[in-house]
Amino acid sequence: MAADDFRDLMSRFPSGVTVVTARGPGGEPVGMTCSSVASVCTDPPTLLVCLRSDSATLAAVHTGTFGVNMLDRDARDMSELFSARDVDRFSAVSWEPSPAGVPWLPDHSAAMAECRVRATHPVGDHTVVLGEVAHTVTSGRPPLLYGMRRYARWPEGAGPGDEPAVADGPVRKRRTVPPDGVRKRSA
Repeated sequence: MAADDFRDLMSRFPSGVTVVTARGPGGEPVGMTCSSVASVCTDPPTLLVCLRSDSATLAAVHTGTFGVNMLDRDARDMSELFSARDVDRFSAVSWEPSPAGVPWLPDHSAAMAECRVRATHPVGDHTVVLGEVAHTVTSGRPPLLYGMRRYARWPEGAGPGDEPAVADGPVRKRRTVPPDGVRKRSA
């Protein structure tokens, strides 16, 4: 499959926008925008991030601890800042250390997590990093979204458990899978 076709496919799956942060070898803060983030399990609480294998952020993550800053709906500028190359990103933003000292962006985040590296897996030009979540903070602000190669803002006033501001048709009932894993179709 061509890379552009794969990018087009994945652009159809909107996600939140994060900035993954860590401390470099000299203690300096490093970070990069990342939309490849997913929960893995709750026991122990684990998430994954996918980072470019040649990035300074991944090199710093290998030290053992990293932060995931889930950007809030007004933080598009932070996403763009942390996706730019050859920029001193942390000179342009206020940040504070997490309990273990990784950079958190509280003024721009809907939530922040501090993670301990549990495993890494190189895949192509990226590395999947599994992190056990040690500490979290939430701000109460809604998240920034990205899909179809553009940013979107969570609807004003919508929060956990709220109905979406715009629905695309009726809610579909969840189909269950029989114990044998085979769905039977009626003729």
